Amino acid sequence: MKYPLSMTSFGRGEYKADDRTWTIELRSVNHRYRDIKIKMPRSLGALEERIKKEITTSHSRGRIDVMINMDDEGSDKVSLRADLQLAWEYYRCLKEISLELGIEDSADLTLISSFKDVITSVDQEEDLDEIWSAIQKALKNALSEALHMREAEGKALRDDLISRLDTISTTTAGIEERIPELVKKKEAVLKERLDNLLGTIDIDPVRLAQEVTIIADKSDVTEELVRLRSHVDQFSRFLELKEPVGRRLDFLLQEFNREVNTMASKIGDGEIAHLTVNLKNEIEKMREQVQNLE
Repeated sequence: MKYPLSMTSFGRGEYKADDRTWTIELRSVNHRYRDIKIKMPRSLGALEERIKKEITTSHSRGRIDVMINMDDEGSDKVSLRADLQLAWEYYRCLKEISLELGIEDSADLTLISSFKDVITSVDQEEDLDEIWSAIQKALKNALSEALHMREAEGKALRDDLISRLDTISTTTAGIEERIPELVKKKEAVLKERLDNLLGTIDIDPVRLAQEVTIIADKSDVTEELVRLRSHVDQFSRFLELKEPVGRRLDFLLQEFNREVNTMASKIGDGEIAHLTVNLKNEIEKMREQVQNLE
């Protein structure tokens, strides 16, 4: 399998054995857990667990709907049984009515055979192991076709996620570059305000330095930036794993949001606020895509 895999797919498989053609259609969509629903002839109920087990070899998550149909082209599969004792009883009754009412030729073979339970079909015992062998082959064909679709969509989702990941990295670097300039701007604003308030009163340089340090500390998002870069690296590595990673990616994106929200609350700057909004938009789009990954 080529990971990551999408949970959305369709697969159809056929297998012909003797005079029977088995057709299996499989549809899967995203789901938090693995949920397999099977529609098939009731006589095959004993095979349900085998079918589910086969599906679990390629699906770890998702809602999977399976429809199994059988086209029986042979007439020799049908077995009929005649209840001769019942037929004689019908014949006797008809003869009795005929004699009593004076009706002739009322007990012909066609009439008797049409009565209920004179001729009945007999269910032949099926060899479930033989049937399973045919169903399994059709199911493997359906799973293989579905897998090709899941791999193709998974690759498209991966490419889109990597592109958005690059955008997040570039935007994060842009925010980091603006932080020193933001601190200087806030320092200048503070001095201007103090000058307006205090007029000609000299300002203690030490006190001013303390206030600037407080402002810088409140605007310091170094920790958030470091963690966000770490999450980006982790996300990128997860996309390279040869196993299902959808849940881990979804969790990481929640952490992305947490760091961006903290940065937005710390930095009171219009330009940087615009960049954090862009980050949130990209993260939300990524979460929508990740929901489809197994």
